[in-house]
Amino acid sequence: MYRSHVLVCGGTGCTSSGSPRIIEVLNAEIEKNGLSDEISVVQTGCHGLCALGPIMIVYPGATFYSMVKEEDIPEIVSEHLLKGRVVTRLVYDETISEEGIRSLNETDFYKKQHRIALRNCGVINPESIDEYIATNGYEALGKVLTEYTPDQVIQVILDSGLRGRGGGGFPTGLKWKFAKGYEGDQKYICCNADEGDPGAFMDRSVLEGDPHVVLEAMAIAGYAVGANQGYIYVRAEYPIAVQRLNIAIEQAREYGLLGKNIFNSGFDFDIDLRLGAGAFVCGEETALMTSIEGNRGEPRPRPPFPAEKGLFEKPTLLNNVETYANIPPIILNGPAWFASMGTEKSKGTKVFALGGKINNTGLVEIPMGTTLREVVEEIGGGIPNGKKFKAAQTGGPSGGCIPADHLDVPIDYDNLINIGSMMGSGGLIVMDEDNCMVDIAKFFLEFTVEESCGKCTPCRIGTKRLYEMLERITEGNATMDDIDKMEELCYYIKENALCGLGQTAPNPVLSTLRYFRDEYVAHVVDKKCPAGVCKALLSYHIDPDKCKGCTLCARICPSSAISGKVKETHVIDQSKCLKCGACVEKCRFGAISKK
Repeated sequence: MYRSHVLVCGGTGCTSSGSPRIIEVLNAEIEKNGLSDEISVVQTGCHGLCALGPIMIVYPGATFYSMVKEEDIPEIVSEHLLKGRVVTRLVYDETISEEGIRSLNETDFYKKQHRIALRNCGVINPESIDEYIATNGYEALGKVLTEYTPDQVIQVILDSGLRGRGGGGFPTGLKWKFAKGYEGDQKYICCNADEGDPGAFMDRSVLEGDPHVVLEAMAIAGYAVGANQGYIYVRAEYPIAVQRLNIAIEQAREYGLLGKNIFNSGFDFDIDLRLGAGAFVCGEETALMTSIEGNRGEPRPRPPFPAEKGLFEKPTLLNNVETYANIPPIILNGPAWFASMGTEKSKGTKVFALGGKINNTGLVEIPMGTTLREVVEEIGGGIPNGKKFKAAQTGGPSGGCIPADHLDVPIDYDNLINIGSMMGSGGLIVMDEDNCMVDIAKFFLEFTVEESCGKCTPCRIGTKRLYEMLERITEGNATMDDIDKMEELCYYIKENALCGLGQTAPNPVLSTLRYFRDEYVAHVVDKKCPAGVCKALLSYHIDPDKCKGCTLCARICPSSAISGKVKETHVIDQSKCLKCGACVEKCRFGAISKK
């Protein structure tokens, strides 16, 4: 029995900050001080506060240390673990109060969260099946196999109101019901762990922090629809997730929780991994299945839908990682428990990857119906450097930009669609007044053009033409007619593209046109970028009243565009200026500005 446990985050964010080395040094220091029999070091998944890594939590007391460095370890061991004195200088500021160290759950970042899909992330060792079982792991599978019929399982999921967390929001129970309804000598359960949205890392964190929950949920789904084989399609760029999934699968097989005759019920189910090469289009269900089959990832026309004719032309059920992560808690706690959270049409919670111009970058799980203002200003800690909130992009390249006017709209599937965006898989990128919305739309279009599989003309050619129009606008070479033509092309692509990638590709353009049309007009008519982002429309100028003639700007300019004598006002030759901004960064007197 250990008197203290030290939890160290082993998710991708903290790993990139050096947490593996922290664990190594910590274990060595604990051994050096003769504490190996008293202190246990546990590598966990993501805690959510990704910008604060490497993260370390010491129990009992739940002292939260952030941005821990190797050189801090001897002090933590000698002071906290040996003498019981908290090393205050390393404690996360938000947990320090006049009464002492408060719980992490009392901080602004956590107090409005409700963790269901992420309940074990940052709590257990993801490479230990015993720790998962200790937190009621595989209990839901046992309950289902020994107490429920397949139809009863599906009814529980229907009654819970759970909707697919992969983007479309289709009722999960209904999808399971369809899959069960089609007969086949073989059926499959698939998990979409491809997660290709820029700025999204929700599924990755679940796989890294709680891989067994996905295995358990897929087995439950297999029992419900009559399938005995599962495939997890995970992108190869997630090496930690892949490693932990492989460990989890082997452990589950060893414990008899995957394989033949699970819980002596006569039910057989096994799972294999398939690695994706990072194609965004493989997030679309039919393209994903085509890729698993060993072919180039391209979508298929629907109908027939996968429930009837999916993987290897057999009835197939596919959900994403977060959807599956909700299944065991729903089985254990009952559908009414889950349905009591959220809004009328969007039940439960949603995980978001919070990024961009926000103080608290990381992973959050909030009840459906929480407002965007609560997420940005309270959980996210507001915008850095006193800047104003301008917009939030939800749904990645498939979503839209939400302006400040809609900060108080409750976040759920239907409300986001009504204001021109969508839930998507859960990326939430915050933008401030320094972001150009035309440039943002161009950024996402560029991504979509690169990721289009090229199978259908509206997507292959339409998105390329759309991107070229945006490029002309940001370069000051467009007309007002171009804006109208661009809008018309957006609707054509949406209505005619083969799959969800092309159908949603115009969303960033349409939403920015809807809420920030004045910025498009400024680019076209005034040949100005109001946010000062689009280089072709910028010019740098030196204020003669502020210039001291120090010559630093002239010396730093890579194109020799700045001239002037010592202690005399300098000038910029616009024909030579590269608009790199180096002069602005180096000027100590604030004499250079961009217009």
